[in-house]
Amino acid sequence: MRRLDNIDIRLLRVFVALADSGGFAAAQITLNLSQPTLSTHLAELEKRIGAQLCHRGRKQFRLTEVGQATYDAAQKLFRDLDDFGHRINAASGSLSGRLRVGTSDGVFTSSELGIQHALSRFMGPDSDVFIDLSVGTPSELEQQVADGGRDVVIGPLSQKAPGVVYRDYCGEPHLLYCGRKHPLFAVPDARIDQGAIDAARFSVRSYRHFDDLYLVGHPRASASVVHMEAQLMLILSGNFIGFLPCHFADPWVAAGDMRAIRPRSYAFSSIHRVAYRKTDAQRSLVQAFLAALFDATTAGGSTQGHI
Repeated sequence: MRRLDNIDIRLLRVFVALADSGGFAAAQITLNLSQPTLSTHLAELEKRIGAQLCHRGRKQFRLTEVGQATYDAAQKLFRDLDDFGHRINAASGSLSGRLRVGTSDGVFTSSELGIQHALSRFMGPDSDVFIDLSVGTPSELEQQVADGGRDVVIGPLSQKAPGVVYRDYCGEPHLLYCGRKHPLFAVPDARIDQGAIDAARFSVRSYRHFDDLYLVGHPRASASVVHMEAQLMLILSGNFIGFLPCHFADPWVAAGDMRAIRPRSYAFSSIHRVAYRKTDAQRSLVQAFLAALFDATTAGGSTQGHI
């Protein structure tokens, strides 16, 4: 039986990053390594394991059966190493290790939802914590925390993942907007009826499963976006109306480039939640970060779970 105890952890991390990226081109950017270096690392790992781990070519990259098994085992190994570090840190009373956080996009302009304030409280001057921060859609975040890819996620989550704890965080008010070049921009709210709304091109957030349409009774979508920056660009083009978080839209409203349409009729608030696995509830890193999150929210003057 081949001994695998001498496999360099770095080789496994390169291989996992390569698999997650779906090929060498994207992995070069992720790891900041050249393709020859990536190929050398992969070849060395295959030599130590004694099997080919992936099929690679100019147009195709896929894992072999052994490659998939190696990938799954490496992911478990990384989780076990993290757990080992957390246990040692808890015993020593210090905070160190890797904390994997996920958040929805377009929240950095919010004093409550922008987690830069929580990170400021969490990361002391002598902190030895490595922060792995990613941005994703609510469904992606929920899947990542359930699968163990993220330790803590924050966003307008649906509370569907099993084995996951959800805590209400704060509300995010939204309004319906149009850009300065849009025909409705100069029309008073009192003169904007349902027919005018129906006639306008409407851009929806795809992860809301067309709930945006139902909120205004619009018959169809003319555009679909995932990220708030994309929604903003479509609205500023003057060709579309659509929902945006108020804190995200405020700078462009203040500059006169955008306005809210019938805010009394089309306002709503989405509740953002913090989620983490039940098995991680007692981890010192997770507990400390949750404390920083909710302390930052309280200091910002918002109410937990407020809509």
